[in-house]
This record gives sequence, structure tokens and C-alpha cells, in this order.
Amino acid sequence: MKGTHILRAFRRLCPGLRRCCRLCGADSAHATLCAGCRSDLPYNRRACPLCAEPLESLGVCPGCLRAPPVFQRCLAPLLYQAPVDTLIHDLKFRGQLAMAPLLAEYLLEALQQRCQALPQCLVPVPLHPRRLARRGFNQALEICRPLGKALRIPILSRCYRRLPGPPQASLPAARRGRNVSRAFQPLRSPDYRHIAIVDDVLTTGSTANALAAALYADGARYVEVWVPARAPSPTHPPRPPRAKASASRRSSA
Repeated sequence: MKGTHILRAFRRLCPGLRRCCRLCGADSAHATLCAGCRSDLPYNRRACPLCAEPLESLGVCPGCLRAPPVFQRCLAPLLYQAPVDTLIHDLKFRGQLAMAPLLAEYLLEALQQRCQALPQCLVPVPLHPRRLARRGFNQALEICRPLGKALRIPILSRCYRRLPGPPQASLPAARRGRNVSRAFQPLRSPDYRHIAIVDDVLTTGSTANALAAALYADGARYVEVWVPARAPSPTHPPRPPRAKASASRRSSA
């Protein structure tokens, strides 16, 4: 499914989207945002191909040159700045689930511009059961649902977060890697080798690195990350250790 066919299928599958702008409330022929608000969005136009860190020029960012992330590449079409941060905050903390298909739409638009093969499955970043019970939903899974439907890719939500820990947003960058180290446990999955992790925003990359390491240990050979928005990281995320067998699988992919 290519080009505008993806977006057409997406809008058919998400008929609940209002025909007015989600930001200013004006009438809009577009399903989500009016032309003015769309043009004002902070797009991540020049970014590191590995971690999607916004850059002034094309190329790999200095952090990835020093220590590449565990995952292979990251797709992040927007920057985590106003008004995108408000859209994500409304989804995550105010329970406005209608924001999830809106954010997914920008990932679908970005996917039209690339030529790489699509993954075999999508893996939303899991919440610990306690946090899931308090929040009532997983924002990463809500973003995943319209993506999976539009792209006809299965969603693998059988990855378990075994350690609760404080929210990543409440921690300084230096502590985020330790907070999620060995936090994820895949539950023996089907034979998927190419996987896309889906989350709402990528900041230091510590969560994505930890989940990617768990998926590689479970047999994956190519793991990428899809997020609607990228926040510039103050420091590059630490790279968690990986088993030698997993590393050899990745190098042979």
C-alpha cells in the first residue's frame, strides 16, 4: 500500500476524526488540522538517520558516532515542541484518545517518503501493569492501532514490563538508562525478525534501547523505532549491554 492510498485507508478506518482543526477549532477540509496549523507544526526535517536527533545539516549526529543506539534507525516526523507537546500531553495525561490517530497520521505521511521495507510487526512500548491500571490505557498502543490497521501489520503487545520504576520524564538523562535497564521481558513471540517499536516521543532513547535489546535477545534481527515526535536529547543515551549471540545476529542481518 503506497502513497496517498495509505492515508485514504487510514481515514476510512478512523471515521471518528472531526472535520475541524484540533488546534484552533476552525473548519478544515483535512481530517485533523487546518492548513494554517499544519504549516506551523515543528517538522523534524533534518535529523540523524539513526536516532532522529534534529540537526542543522544532514548526517549522523555526534552522539551516534560515539555510541550508536541499539535500534537500527528512528522515524520521528515532528519535534516535541509547541503545539505537538500539547497534543501528546492531552493524549497521555488527559485521556484524549482521539489524539492518537492524529499523531499516527504524521507517521504514515513520513512513511510515504521512505523506500525501506515495512516491519513484520509493531511493538508498542509497554507500561508496567500498575501504571496501566492507573492510567487506563497505553498511549503507545493507541498510536499503534491505526498504524497497524492502515499498514496491515500485526501488533505484538505481548512484551511485559516487569519493573515499575518512576516515569522517565521525571528523571534526569543520566538516570534514565538505569531506570529501564532489564525492564522488559518479551513473551516468546512468533518468528518476527523485522520489528518497529512504537512510542509517543523519544527523548534520550533509553527506553527504546532497553526494549530493542530485549527484542534482539528474543531473536529479532532488525529493530527500528517509530515515534510521532523527537525531543532533542541533552546527552546521548547510554548503550545497554547485549548478549554476544544477539550482536552476531544483528551484524549478519
